[in-house]
This record gives sequence, C-alpha cells and structure tokens, in this order.
Amino acid sequence: MLFNSYIFIFLFLPVTLLGFVLLGKSRTLVMYWLTLASLVFYSYWNPAYLPLLLGSIGVNFGLGKAIARHNSKPILTLGITLNLALIAYYKYAGFFLSMSSSSFDLASTILPLGISFFTFQQIAYLVDTYKKKTVVHSFSEYALFVSFFPQLIAGPIVQQKDVLPQFRRNSFKLNQRMLFFGLSYFILGLFKKVVLADSFGQFANPLFAHANTADTLLFADAWAAALSYTFQLYFDFSAYSDMAIGLGLMFGIKLPLNFYSPYKSLNISDFWRRWHITLSHFLRDYLYIPLGGNKKGKHRRYLNLMIVMLLGGLWHGAGWTFILWGGLHGLYLVINHAWWVLKKHFTLPNIPKAVAWGLTFTSVVFAWVLFRAESLETAIKIWGGMINIFSLTFSLNLHTLTLLFSLIGGLVISLALPNSHQWIMGWTDKQKRFARGRTLFHRMPPHPITAILFGGVCWGSLLLIQFFKSEFLYFNF
Repeated sequence: MLFNSYIFIFLFLPVTLLGFVLLGKSRTLVMYWLTLASLVFYSYWNPAYLPLLLGSIGVNFGLGKAIARHNSKPILTLGITLNLALIAYYKYAGFFLSMSSSSFDLASTILPLGISFFTFQQIAYLVDTYKKKTVVHSFSEYALFVSFFPQLIAGPIVQQKDVLPQFRRNSFKLNQRMLFFGLSYFILGLFKKVVLADSFGQFANPLFAHANTADTLLFADAWAAALSYTFQLYFDFSAYSDMAIGLGLMFGIKLPLNFYSPYKSLNISDFWRRWHITLSHFLRDYLYIPLGGNKKGKHRRYLNLMIVMLLGGLWHGAGWTFILWGGLHGLYLVINHAWWVLKKHFTLPNIPKAVAWGLTFTSVVFAWVLFRAESLETAIKIWGGMINIFSLTFSLNLHTLTLLFSLIGGLVISLALPNSHQWIMGWTDKQKRFARGRTLFHRMPPHPITAILFGGVCWGSLLLIQFFKSEFLYFNF
C-alpha cells in the first residue's frame, strides 16, 4: 500500500484517522488502534511478512525487559546477535553465498519490507535500555514504536528518545493545527513524488537500461543518466520523508527530521548531516563512537570512517555496487577531514563556496551512479562516458530539450527554493530549528487561500497518480 496510492489516500488513511478520533478518550485504545492499522498496512504488501515483524517485536520487547531488569551485557549481546542474524539471513545470505561454491538455493526466501529499518531501530532500543537511557515501556507503547506505519517501511530510523516520551505524555486527541501542518507536509510530499520524482524516473530508467546493453556511452547520455537519477532519488526520498512527517503529525506524533536540502552542502560531511539524517545519527551513535570515533588519533578516525561507510553501503543493499558506494563516500569523508587538518596546520584559505559546492555535488553525482547501476560494469561504462569529453555531441530535439529544462528545474528547486520544513515550520537553514513568523504558514495560518492553494496541488497530484504510480526507491533498501 503506497502513500501515493488511491487505496491509501481514500480508504486506509481516512479510516485510521476516524478510529483515532473516535477512540481519542482512551490513550491505550488509540495506541492499539494505531498498531493494528500499522500491521494491516504492513501485511497488505505480503501477509507472509507479518509473522516475522510480530516475532521481532515480541522477542525484542522481552529482551528489553530482561536487559532492564538484570542490566546484563550477555543478554544485550544476544539481542544484537539475533537481530543481525535475522537481517543477515534475509538480506545478505544470498550475496555471501554467491561468492562461495555453495549451491544452497535462496531464491524462495522472501525479503521482508523494511527489515533494515525496524531491525536497526530495535538494536538501538536494546543498547539504550542497557545504558539506562530509557525506562521500561508497556507492550502497547513498544509495539507502536516499532510498527508505526508512517516510518515502518523506509524510515526515518526512529530512536526511542524520538517518540516513546511522546506516547507517554500525548493525549492522542485530534489537534487541528498539527493536522493542518501534517496535511501540508503530506501534500507537498505527494507533489514531489508524483510530479517531480516519477518524472525524472521517466528519463533515468531508460538511460540506465541503455547503459546495461551499450558498449560505450556518449558524454551527454552518461551525464543525462547520472543527473536524472540524482534528482529522481532526491525528490523521491524528500517526498517520502515529508509524507512520513506529515502522517505522524496528523496523529499527534513528531517524527525526527530525515532530509534537509542535502544538495546545498558545501562539503561531504555536511551532505551526510542533511541526507538520511537518522541513518547518519544511528551509524554515529551505535557504530562510529563505539569504534572509538575520533578519540584514538587521526589514523584510527579515518579507519573508523571507512568501516562505518562501508557498512552503511552494505546496509543499503547486498551487492558490490552498494559496498563500493559506501567505500567511495568513506574516501570522500577521509579526504574532507584530512583537508581540514591541512588547512588548519598550514593556515590555508577557504575554498570559494561555488567551487566547494561544485566539488561536493559532482562527487555525490559520481557516487550515485554506483547506487543505481545494476552492475559494476554498467557503472564503469557510465563513468567512462561522463569523463569522455571528446564524445560530446549536440543533437537538440524535443526530448533532449525537455530533459535539459527538467534538469535545470531540478537544480533550481533543490538549490534556490526553501525546503518543506522552511516553508511550513519556519526552520532556519543553518540551525535547523523553529523560527516563528518566517514563513507563509505562520503569517497566514489555516486559511481559505491556503486551503485552495494546497487543494489545487493535491488535486493535480491525484490526477497524475494513475500515470506515475511507483514505489519509493528506498523501499528497496
């Protein structure tokens, strides 16, 4: 059941909101209702996924209580091992067996949707419980924490501190202002997905399909493929993040920020502070810092960065292209940190902002080729075309002009326009915090003009769903 589908928008969401309103006097009943709705949402994809999710919730809830009672590191180790074994079997067993001579057939193994997200989420909960960063929660609170449908399939990766305290103090009554903000986020996300992301997908998909079969790629075709996917993924993930936050707000839950104008970054570290923010936080808090972070010297810091990014790449997918993508970003981060050390030591001048942005953006685009390519060979062909300036030819036609103007439009939107959080909540770009009175929405709260504006955007997006309905790209990870 896609967020951008008629069955979700016209059936699932209204029914879930109606139950939320009718049961609003009982906090416990509302939590069970939302959990039930989330399980229905999850099992709609494939009922075979549901027992695994329920089993994971039950086992981790029991382990969490045992850890809290006995403060036992062996129990924590058992819990982490079980969760990693689960994701390793379903997501990575086939990849590792393909590198051996094993003939074990995993073709019939079902890859459960969202397993990377709800597994990491529960590992973080067990670690926080052991470190006494959270109290023991009821089963209804824990089950909703794991299964809450806006973030269940593709994030954000929610830590216990993000939402569990909200469950305890939340009255779970419909809040008109939060509903207004939630609908605004959802409609903007729907527009980004249907109008922007899926439109770029119409360019990217055939270009990458051509790259799979062609012997070589021309300069223009290679860059068209790379940039089309760059903007398709940008608007697709931005759309999902907006819709997830919006859905959470409709039910009175503030989900954590997960996407904040990453293509405006002037260095690769800032890119990872803006792209998939909750994954970056998880990798930092539960992998980079336990490995020693930057406390054991610069060489160990660089090694830790490479380890974290290689594992981050593997988290996205079981394949060499994802591992190399993570390794490439690890190398980017090492170079970035080394540059700051040299700059400070030799008192070097700042790189001009335009140059810094160009280096960062180009580096990200080159890495996205690995993220999208079906094989390393395809990625190498596209890279070859991207650097083969001598194959540059000019052949203007309607399709080429449409693609060119679309890419320019994508660049303008991602760089020059405020993001959804700035439009709706008034966040400042540098501090990512709420700033009152700086947006259209705070100067003009729920109002007929606002309703007409967003109603038109929503209506147009709904009309286009029948032509451009597709899964979100992060569903594959």
